[in-house]
Amino acid sequence: MKQVKKVLKLIIVGGKATPAPPLGPNLAPYGINIGEFCNQFNQKTKTLEGVEIPTEITIYDDRTFSFILKKPPISYLIKKELSLEKGSSEAGHKFVGSLTKDQVKKIAQEKLPDLNTKDIEKAMKIVEGVARSMGVTVE
Repeated sequence: MKQVKKVLKLIIVGGKATPAPPLGPNLAPYGINIGEFCNQFNQKTKTLEGVEIPTEITIYDDRTFSFILKKPPISYLIKKELSLEKGSSEAGHKFVGSLTKDQVKKIAQEKLPDLNTKDIEKAMKIVEGVARSMGVTVE
C-alpha cells in the first residue's frame, strides 16, 4: 500500500486548471507532475467549466496522486438556482432573492454527500444558514 505524503483541499475552477498560480505553487512542493494533474482534472471537469469545485488531492510518497471532486459550494448552488450574479453586500439588510422550501430541499439533496450529516432536515438548515448569510430569504 502506498504511503500518503499529504492531503490537500483546494478549490479549483472546473475545466480551467493550469500549472500557473494559484494551483502550481500549492502542488510544486510535493513533486507531483502538475501538468498531468491539470490534464486529468480538466478532463473530469469539462462539463463543469467555470464552476468552483472543492477538490481533495491525496499525494503519495512515490509522487503519484489521486483526487476526489466534491459538489460545488452551497453558495454557488443558491446563486445558480436563483440566477444571481452575487450575494448581498449587506446580508440581513438588503435582500437579493428568495428561496422556496422545495428549492432549499433540492440544493440540500445535491450537497448532502459532502455535508457532515445524513439527515435531509439538518442539511436544509445548513442551506438556509448559507442563504441568510448571502442576503437570500427562505419562505
